[in-house]
Amino acid sequence: MKIFPIFFLILNFITAEAQKTLTVEEAVNLSLKNNFDILFSRNDANIAKVYNTAGNAGMLPSVALAVSGNYGINDVHQKLTGGTDNNYTSLATTSINVGFELSWTLYDGGKMFITKSKLTEVEALGEIQFKDKVLLTLFNTIEAYYDVVRQKQQLNSINETLKYNRERVKITQAGYTAGTLLKSDWLMAKIDLNLSMQNVIQQKFLIDAALKTLNLLLGQNFDNNYEISDSIPLNYSPVREVLISKLSTSNTNFLTFKKQMEISQMALKETRTSYLPSVKFNAGYYLSQTINSNGTVLKNFSVGPQIGGSLVVPLYSAGENKRKVAGAKILVLSAEYELQNIKLQINTTLENTLIEFENQQQLLKIEKENIELAKENLKISLERLRLGQTTSLEVRLA
Repeated sequence: MKIFPIFFLILNFITAEAQKTLTVEEAVNLSLKNNFDILFSRNDANIAKVYNTAGNAGMLPSVALAVSGNYGINDVHQKLTGGTDNNYTSLATTSINVGFELSWTLYDGGKMFITKSKLTEVEALGEIQFKDKVLLTLFNTIEAYYDVVRQKQQLNSINETLKYNRERVKITQAGYTAGTLLKSDWLMAKIDLNLSMQNVIQQKFLIDAALKTLNLLLGQNFDNNYEISDSIPLNYSPVREVLISKLSTSNTNFLTFKKQMEISQMALKETRTSYLPSVKFNAGYYLSQTINSNGTVLKNFSVGPQIGGSLVVPLYSAGENKRKVAGAKILVLSAEYELQNIKLQINTTLENTLIEFENQQQLLKIEKENIELAKENLKISLERLRLGQTTSLEVRLA
């Protein structure tokens, strides 16, 4: 029998450990570590980083091994300069070609350097978008965390109403038994008590749903057992001037559209290089062998290096280059419009949010006072009901 107290002591300790309180800071750290949206966004940013290379910009040469072989049977008729005619029926020809080929663009109007700069900006854009996803996840996590807190506070409020309704049922039942109150007062009190109990059940379901939403953001299973803080800190005082000054340097939406505009401008420069000539260098080392079953040349074998180059000067492209440049200019203009629009939206949103925040602070002070007044009014009404000086309806309204 002495084992049972020890068992229950250990069980209570395990339960206490399982019900560890999760702070908002811990929730944020878990979301940064486990949230799948952040992990996906990190991969997208890494892809842009992988593509940002000199080779992808066209600045480095390409080297390839080329191997080809052919076998053919043909009827051949040859007429030589000396007047001799050669005729070969079913001439079998076998040819093999092997070569290492190097191709290097030496000049393309500066396009490769512009492309490399554009790839760097695309990588920077990926980092901004990753930061935006991180901030959005943090916002959602904090919002979900305090939604659980809010739902728990709502449950506390419902439980307090439940307590008063139980007290009201006791008073009306005693009054009805004593003949000082009507039975309808007692029945109405019991109905309101049952309604409060239903509200408790529904509110617990809302808390469970809010916890699952939070767990999803934390990248955890729904059965993780922890407690949430039961209060919301109200010690933040925003400074309008500081927030406005940070919009152009910290707001990820603004930085994203700004970077997209810069990328569009580079794409325009990149397109304009299509008017300029390009110079390419080619080199290789080749081996070739041809074997004929008959004829004047039975075997031909050659091996050795080759060097060459090409110069391409665009003269006429049916207006294709002009159309591409015109399209790139329109994209730049659209990017500028989008940047101006998002800047206006962000400023408007910030102003509205600050005004709403100030209004909510004022409403909070009023609501705190209303709560105290309502509690005092309810206590007075319950006492009046206990003394038979009022009806159950007044207590219900209180």
